[in-house]
Amino acid sequence: MRLLKSTVHSDIKDLAAPCFNRKATRAIVLNGDNILLLYTKRYHDYSLPGGGIDDGEDNVSALIRELKEETGAQNVRNIREFGLYEEYRPWYKSDAEFVHMESFCYVCDIDDELLEPELEAHELQNGMAPHWINIHQAIKHNEHTIENSDKKGMSIERETYLLKLIAEEFKLY
Repeated sequence: MRLLKSTVHSDIKDLAAPCFNRKATRAIVLNGDNILLLYTKRYHDYSLPGGGIDDGEDNVSALIRELKEETGAQNVRNIREFGLYEEYRPWYKSDAEFVHMESFCYVCDIDDELLEPELEAHELQNGMAPHWINIHQAIKHNEHTIENSDKKGMSIERETYLLKLIAEEFKLY
C-alpha cells in the first residue's frame, strides 16, 4: 500500500523509546461530492469511519466490521486500497512513550440505506454519529476547528489531510 504521509508529533523526541503500535482501517465512501463521515461532538470534527484492527483480523475484515458498526453500512463492496497514513503521536498511558498509529485507508461502496449504528460506549459519550456531508464543507469545518477550537482532538490533522487528498485525487471540485 502506498504511503500517503508519515508524521511525527513535535512532542516526540526519541523514536527509539518504547511505543505502542496501533493499526486501524479508514473507509472512504463517496456519493458524488458527498462523503460518509463521523461527526464527533466532543471534538467538533468530521472523520473517516473506521477503527482498530483486532488480533487475527485482516485489514479488509476490520474495515467492513468498523464501517458497519459505526455507520450502519450494508453490503460493503468494491474495496480498493487508497493508502497508508502513518503517525507518531503522544500516548498517555504508562506502557509506552508514544503511539505509532498506522491508518490503512480503503475506498469502497455501500448500499444507499444505512442501518442503526452499533456504537461503543465511549463513541456514544463523545457524541459520535454518521453523516453524509459535502467533502468541501467537512474540510472547511475541520479547518475552522483546527484554527479556533480548544476541543480539537489529535486526529483532526490526519483527517483533514486525508479529506483534502481525497477531494484532489477524485477531482471533487
